[in-house]
Amino acid sequence: MSSPVRLADQADIEPAVRTLTRAFADYPWTRHTVAADDHLGRVARFQELFVARIGLPHGRVWVTPDCEAVSVWTTPDDTGVGEVFAELAPAFAELSGDRAPFSESAEAAMAPHRPAEPVWFLGTVGVDPGHQGQGLGRAVIEPGLDAADEAGVAAFLETSTEANVRLYRRLGFEVTAEVDLPGNGPRTWAMIRRPR
Repeated sequence: MSSPVRLADQADIEPAVRTLTRAFADYPWTRHTVAADDHLGRVARFQELFVARIGLPHGRVWVTPDCEAVSVWTTPDDTGVGEVFAELAPAFAELSGDRAPFSESAEAAMAPHRPAEPVWFLGTVGVDPGHQGQGLGRAVIEPGLDAADEAGVAAFLETSTEANVRLYRRLGFEVTAEVDLPGNGPRTWAMIRRPR
């Protein structure tokens, strides 16, 4: 079952962040790169910055009606997003806490596997744990795939769970790299979907 999906606005920030925080509470990448003390608070603040400062003003954010599912994309149309990431880098490092060196090494390990060409980048997607298995993740991802197809560019993502790899393959993504993150980090897959 899928649910109607719409573009998010400022009023959706709080419920979207709540959903993403619950979805990423025990996600392998997050556990590896974000400090354990006040972990959920740190994840929530990270997601808030990503939605409010990156996704809404510089990309696209799609949600289900009550924000049970959220996808946040960056697009090649906004060339200023790199400056925003640079501006937010100290805040992200602070949120990583004592895991900051692991966050830096994870980013460095994945950087060579990220496309050089313009892509729609699925930066984060999450479904509230109480609503998983209903097709909501796919529902909030598909508008980004459609937009990438319309623009004639690839879509790209990274995931740190093998179950997600299977989902993304069903959406047309293919694995371009498997990386075991340094510091006993999780295996992370880089995946791309060529435009249709």
